[in-house]
Amino acid sequence: MAQSQLAEINVAKMRGVNIDDPIMKEFVDNLDKVNALAESSPGFIWRLKDDAGDATSYNPYDDEQIIINISVWKNIESLKHFVYKTFHTDFVKRRKEWFTLYGRVHTAMWWVNQGEYPTIDESVSRLDHLQKNGASSYVFDFKHPIKAPQV
Repeated sequence: MAQSQLAEINVAKMRGVNIDDPIMKEFVDNLDKVNALAESSPGFIWRLKDDAGDATSYNPYDDEQIIINISVWKNIESLKHFVYKTFHTDFVKRRKEWFTLYGRVHTAMWWVNQGEYPTIDESVSRLDHLQKNGASSYVFDFKHPIKAPQV
């Protein structure tokens, strides 16, 4: 029996003109540390990364001010713990220093089968669906979590 895993995308619009803008320096200087923490966190399974080890080079919105992060976790609890109960929390609390608002929602989650990893296009599409239609069993967020399907 296949088990479901939690896929997520989060999107941020930088205050800087691009990732190399001086306003982004502290954020960028800590990316490796935060990514390593994610990868060593209980429940972490996978994250999108390029040859440099992060996802800042991906540009699905054709906008250098928008960065994405896509990852897969064992469950909602493990992702929530990483986001809100680790060193990562400091960056969540300070996000307004580096980022402006991105639409109504900036994080989307959905269930995938064990061993499956979402593509960038699928992830962007799920976030767009959540923006337009709200939470459902197709896509949801921390405020409106959906239990893993029984497969």
